[in-house]
Amino acid sequence: MSEKMNFTIISSDSTDGDGGYGVGSIDLNNVTPVIIDCENEHVFIDVEALHGRSKIEKKVRFAPDLAHASNDYYRYWIVWVATQIGQNGPYYAGGTASEVRVSKEERRIKVGYKSLPEQVNYLDKALKRKFILDHIDVNSKKLLHQFLSNFNKEYWEHSPEELKQQLTITEEL
Repeated sequence: MSEKMNFTIISSDSTDGDGGYGVGSIDLNNVTPVIIDCENEHVFIDVEALHGRSKIEKKVRFAPDLAHASNDYYRYWIVWVATQIGQNGPYYAGGTASEVRVSKEERRIKVGYKSLPEQVNYLDKALKRKFILDHIDVNSKKLLHQFLSNFNKEYWEHSPEELKQQLTITEEL
């Protein structure tokens, strides 16, 4: 069963132009969190990641130290994907990835690792139309490339070469 998801999250301006409450807040209208599940080789959109409540983050006590993820963990990437409409149409305008690890131990509350400052900084960089994806593992790059190019071919075709280069896998001889 194929779920059709949109890359739009917030549909209206939170400040309504009045200059009052919410001024200076970030407009998340054109950013979408895409999650890469490294173990299951599955990529999906989870808008709740914007609030730290994604499927992979629920019932997990996170710490900013890798030691809390133990040696036996699930590895994920939260990829912030920004979109924009240009002269040729819509495209992927920014993309950054932040690592999340969750212990495989079966407990009521699991433990894990994520860096909230890193996630916020990467979200900000994606909104500023930056691509920072070269630090993710090769298989995750391949999965993300397939997901983005298949999700919307028009977006992919109109996207900057920088994105395509960062997600291109070259075989070492």
